[in-house]
Amino acid sequence: MKRFLIFPCILSLVIGLLAGILLPIDLSGKEPPPTLNNNLVPPANGSQPADSGSGAASSAAPLDAEDNFPLLGAACAVNRCLQRQDWATLSAYVHPERGVTFTPYSTVTPSSDRNFTADQIKNLAQDQTVYTWGFEDGRGDPIQMTALQYFGRYVYDRDYTQVPQIGVDRIMTGGNALENLAEAYPGCRFVDFSFPSADPVNDGLDWSSLKLVFQPEGEHWYLVGVVHGEWTI
Repeated sequence: MKRFLIFPCILSLVIGLLAGILLPIDLSGKEPPPTLNNNLVPPANGSQPADSGSGAASSAAPLDAEDNFPLLGAACAVNRCLQRQDWATLSAYVHPERGVTFTPYSTVTPSSDRNFTADQIKNLAQDQTVYTWGFEDGRGDPIQMTALQYFGRYVYDRDYTQVPQIGVDRIMTGGNALENLAEAYPGCRFVDFSFPSADPVNDGLDWSSLKLVFQPEGEHWYLVGVVHGEWTI
């Protein structure tokens, strides 16, 4: 499996290609939300899409799980959905059986990380339930928040469509927390949207990242994990 880093100097070019060729994703904020593309986005119910021309079932070839380009397209689309809080479109990416698991810090902990189904993601805006998402770094207190509160603090705490670095199957920035994403999600791949430390005054404590984990299945990339990274004690 190839691992590579997209450097800032070519990041805009890569995103432009993804937006123009794979999905109508625009990270500048000027275009409407992305529409579904059968080659990248699974139907919300996990069924195979119909062929609109002939009425027959789609015969699209299975995706190449080693191909970075469609993986990046799916990751950028999910990133955009998170930025726009487009829960209906985001839910179409979620694995229909496995769901998606949320990790507040870099270390994936299956026993305490919260898992949501596609239907729960679709109805996120109306969900007022207070969930326990794990434990606060340094204090050990339970992280008890509604889904929207959690997303604002531990998923989209910054605009990750503007990151200077993107890593494919590569952790771009880390601290003293265990990075066990690859071990926790065997057979999956991930894209790391990373803000490295920007100000020397902060001694490297101001970095953050959004890691999106996908499982290849059939002709689709399904979202199975969302891992937030930041400096921890």
